[in-house]
Amino acid sequence: MPPLFLNRRSFLAGTSFLLASTAMPAISFAQEAQNGGRLIVAADSEPRNLNPAIVASNGVFFIASKVIEPLVEASFEGKDGLAPRLATSWEGSDDGLSVTFKLREGVKWHDGFPFTSADVAFSALQVWKPLQNLGRTIFKDLDSVETPDATTAILKFAKPTPFQLIRNALPVVSSVVPKHIYETGDIANNPANVQLIGTGPFKFAEYKPGEYYRLARNDDYWGENAPHLDEIIYRVLPDRGAAASALEAEEIQLAAFSMVPLADLDRISKVEGIEVISKGYEALTYQLVVEINHRRKELADVKVRQAIAHAIDRDFVVKTIFLGYAEAATGPVPKNDPQFYTADVPTYAFDVARANALLDEAGYAKGTDGTRFSLKLLPAPYFNETRQFGDYLRQALAAVGIKAELVNNDAATHQKAVYTDHAFDLAIAPPVFRGDPAISTTILVQSGIPDGVPFSNQGGYKNAELDALVDKAASELNETKRTALYNDFQKLVATDLPLINVAEWGFITVSRSTVKNVSNNPRWAVSNWADTWVEA
Repeated sequence: MPPLFLNRRSFLAGTSFLLASTAMPAISFAQEAQNGGRLIVAADSEPRNLNPAIVASNGVFFIASKVIEPLVEASFEGKDGLAPRLATSWEGSDDGLSVTFKLREGVKWHDGFPFTSADVAFSALQVWKPLQNLGRTIFKDLDSVETPDATTAILKFAKPTPFQLIRNALPVVSSVVPKHIYETGDIANNPANVQLIGTGPFKFAEYKPGEYYRLARNDDYWGENAPHLDEIIYRVLPDRGAAASALEAEEIQLAAFSMVPLADLDRISKVEGIEVISKGYEALTYQLVVEINHRRKELADVKVRQAIAHAIDRDFVVKTIFLGYAEAATGPVPKNDPQFYTADVPTYAFDVARANALLDEAGYAKGTDGTRFSLKLLPAPYFNETRQFGDYLRQALAAVGIKAELVNNDAATHQKAVYTDHAFDLAIAPPVFRGDPAISTTILVQSGIPDGVPFSNQGGYKNAELDALVDKAASELNETKRTALYNDFQKLVATDLPLINVAEWGFITVSRSTVKNVSNNPRWAVSNWADTWVEA
């Protein structure tokens, strides 16, 4: 059996290791796909809005990406790491003012209407730009969409917009919805946000709250000889601990997004017929981040923030909380991103003595009880690891004289407390790096973000130099210069510490060995599964 605990760097770089009770059989790549059958998958949440054109999040994509397709998908082999979906080609103008998409011919919506450029224009102008959580940033300068024919859509921008940014964002932000379904009434409250209508390989068939989602084969799918599966069932299992036993009992066949807790991987990897797979999350790197409320006097002092950074033992966090399935972070761009990452940033080694000295220098002496000051600490409830890190951080802060009151909330209460009410001093967040700092990273530190935007700078941090750098990079058309600006961005964030990056990680898929074509693109869990099949 291959070693269970992958080298951390190899893991995040996207190795093709499969951990299983036996070595991965080479024949699996040569087998002819079988048609038919049902794939039963574990799901741990039930999103209220399943429309990925509005809510571009992994919990939504996990189900909806099989029904509603983007213009472009991520790829291990494709040029610029992309593969065609509803668009067959895409090209940016030299002046950064337009992007031209050639669209796939002969595509039908699930209700039989033809897919055309009018659907792309409507999605871009009426949904992505005004409503989508990520599209509001990417398409903020989108002015119009020209549709000279049914298979051409030309996005026109009021200001120069880097094609590199648009290209990197396409798999996440370009889910297309049918104009004829959404053009009447309130888009945000359209019934199709739950009863999805798309162009994908599967149709939305049924939802029973608390039990399952069912997707059925789209017999009119544009893809040749696809899909292979007759249906996909998402069985709702809110207790992540139940996924391992359900796999062993063959009640489900696949659990993605580390639904099987890391602590169970060693045992389950030895079960015959089960494979543990690290590949397929390279475009979905999660980051463990300490968010800081700069309205708090003590935390507005950079020496205090540096002290907190020195108080954290990142190696301990990686080895003990993530069991080695993570990498210590150096800054806001993860190490597995070859396009933008730089190691040339200030780092903060675990050093309790240095942390104490910085706090002394900042003027926060220990009282008679050994406490310098107290803080309210809110760990995000989404993952076991974020909650466990909350427990660890409370102890780490106590070691340098900072008393942290741990406040554990459910997801809705946590988001309101941190991103709307600012009722926190420190919070623990797991933002996702999506291949370009402008997509989901700069928003964590730039000022002027409206209240209520999740995973954004709601700590009140303001730095004119950093804001100017973010603005300049967002409009720089030269890819080499743009990359250099984001290198400077990383250095400035690591120097001034508007937040503290601790670790970065991907997820694990655990699957029955009868499930084929698993994890064959960098966003596999949130892609369309048109080529996935189950061996009879």
